[in-house]
Amino acid sequence: MSEHIEYVARTVRPYAVTGGRVRSSRSDLPIEALVEAMPDAVSSQGLPPERRAILQHAASNYISVAELSALLHLPLGVVRILVSDMSEQQLVRVHTSQPVEVNTGESPALSLSVLESVLNGISAL
Repeated sequence: MSEHIEYVARTVRPYAVTGGRVRSSRSDLPIEALVEAMPDAVSSQGLPPERRAILQHAASNYISVAELSALLHLPLGVVRILVSDMSEQQLVRVHTSQPVEVNTGESPALSLSVLESVLNGISAL
């Protein structure tokens, strides 16, 4: 059945799959972001073939956005939009590695003088 879904996905123009959109609310979704299907989502009815295929691929293992793009034979931008939409609909969960933001104004432990003191102490050892 997944072969049929992939075939249907390839016969539809990419802009039709996204409803003509080229961006989503989360267009910065990294290509290495991992997609996980929510347990109840796999049995969802009435989904377009591309979304069903994403759920099938993400049901048993985490799968990256880039892998989904390759497996579905869809442009990366289209898959980003679909995954973002599905995340908003709580059909999938997206796991990304976000860099930790350091705000030295809020934490005195991260101030430059404290960090220099720690470095000097380590150097003295």
